[in-house]
Amino acid sequence: MPQMEPLPSSRNRPDHRRMQNDLLEEHTELWWFTDPVKSVLCYSLAVLLILACGIGGIVLLSTTTSRSGEWRLAVGSTLCILALLILLKQLLSSAVQDMQCVHRREHIDMLKSGGLSDALVFALSAVILLSCGVVLTIVSFSGETPGSSAILVTMYIVGVILIVLAGIILCGLLLYVLVTLCRSCDSSRLHPRNISVFSISGLLNESQRQSTTSSMANLI
Repeated sequence: MPQMEPLPSSRNRPDHRRMQNDLLEEHTELWWFTDPVKSVLCYSLAVLLILACGIGGIVLLSTTTSRSGEWRLAVGSTLCILALLILLKQLLSSAVQDMQCVHRREHIDMLKSGGLSDALVFALSAVILLSCGVVLTIVSFSGETPGSSAILVTMYIVGVILIVLAGIILCGLLLYVLVTLCRSCDSSRLHPRNISVFSISGLLNESQRQSTTSSMANLI
């Protein structure tokens, strides 16, 4: 009488989640979309920052007069250039993603929306806005700029707005970094990246084969 072969234990069964992760690692184009919530959040904030800096710079440049032309021209040009630089970063990231010319995981994690490049762009933007705001505030208090008190009040208001905007960006960036670090630590504890080799001997029954096939189909 033939003996029945024992079913594979739960320890020897392949981990379907790990198999899906391994299949994802083989497709470079999917690495750009590994964390869609973070990507959408950073992309939306970048668009808002572009609009805020662009509109603010245009307003300052359009209201430039002979009496208050120097500081409005300087700050307005700085804001417009900053908006163009952030827009250029977003366009370059999209172009690199479309051309698929980057194939290393660390480079993709740096360039994609929500990656290291976004954090650097936000930090640089906050430093530039803070510098402009501090300079305008100091000049308006010192009264070294010739002109009426209305011009000094306007300089002070614009400086305070830039300082507040820079503070919001820095606080948001700090919160973003802390949340990202906490999530990465939790994920590394729950799903440690241990290299393991599974041996599939062909003794899977029909139900296990169907579940494995359906998992691969859902992944594709």
